[in-house]
Amino acid sequence: MNTIKKDSPVSSILIIKKVAMLAALTMSLVPWAHAENAQIAPPPSLAVKAYALTDFNSGHVIAQQNGRSKVEPASLTKIMTAYLSFKALKNGHLQLTQTLPVSNAAWKAEGSRMFIEPDRPVTVDELLHGMIIQSGNDASIALAEGIASSEPLFADMMNKEAQRLGMRNTHYMNATGMPDPQHYTTAEDLSTLASALIRDFPDQYQRLYSVKEYTYNNIKQPNRNRLLWLDPNVDGMKTGHTESAGYCLISSAKRANIRRVSVVLGAPNDAARATESQKLLNYGFQFFDSTLVYKKDQPISQLKVWKGSDNLVASTVADDMYVTVPKGEYANVKATITSTQPLMAPIKKGQVVGKVIFTLNGKTIDERNLVAAKAVDEAGILGRAWDSIKLMLQ
Repeated sequence: MNTIKKDSPVSSILIIKKVAMLAALTMSLVPWAHAENAQIAPPPSLAVKAYALTDFNSGHVIAQQNGRSKVEPASLTKIMTAYLSFKALKNGHLQLTQTLPVSNAAWKAEGSRMFIEPDRPVTVDELLHGMIIQSGNDASIALAEGIASSEPLFADMMNKEAQRLGMRNTHYMNATGMPDPQHYTTAEDLSTLASALIRDFPDQYQRLYSVKEYTYNNIKQPNRNRLLWLDPNVDGMKTGHTESAGYCLISSAKRANIRRVSVVLGAPNDAARATESQKLLNYGFQFFDSTLVYKKDQPISQLKVWKGSDNLVASTVADDMYVTVPKGEYANVKATITSTQPLMAPIKKGQVVGKVIFTLNGKTIDERNLVAAKAVDEAGILGRAWDSIKLMLQ
């Protein structure tokens, strides 16, 4: 692979006049403000079985301990139950005002409950409140049965969705998180799921996950997430506990435009899971920055096209692109753009045409596909023939 190197502001459109069979160019990301390298403290040592701290915008895992070890998720399972419930609302399969029947299985659910009853109509919206705020196992089962007719079939949906989201080390057996040897996940997978819910259903997240208490059937229950009272930046997300899983908490906090997602699993008690989660969130905000590098659909570089109606195609990213680095290190980040050559017409808009790889001090920290900003049709017969001759001569 031949490499063309050029220092250029990220916001500039990079024109490649001549490229070989595989072309790449390297450029420096221009910092908004120069700063001396910050002294980065090591991640905190937490009294938990596993944890993961992720930047929401970039998806970068800032810190983790046993992040890929399989653990019991307990009621953190209900984040996937909520995700599929929100998806059913979005596609019209459910309505918030719709009432769902309460089966004996839901009514007699073990563990935490919202206290639904078979002879009392309950709406989807009430069930969502009961599941998310009160952590009701009965609400989770009722929603699962309303979506998939049975909890086992709903568990199949959960597993398919987990695979689609990239949760490679997760398997569900139920909608509640009741213990089962084949019901497991990891801290990193839970971080992926939590971020997906916030990203894909922001209105539902904001509407439900910061609510501090909920009353149903004349029974008021508080949200078990202590951080909602302790930290004004925390706006979710979910607690979990069984004797075998310990005390678990996924929390999300936003300061300015930066959001962090913390996953803490297997704390010794309720107070500890809140304290350890707070330590993790504070570490992420204190020592790391997340910077928008490329906006969605922003032209990034012009790539050579063969046998096309145009000789060049603008590349871009499909979504806003952020990088997360220790504070003071953004000036040292490099981006390498590679274009797969020969890039042959026709090219569809949105087609992957290359990749941008970010490095810090020689280490890869992130990468993203580049896509075509517009379509490029095939050239006429003479244009295609001429490009064929040029390709043979290279």
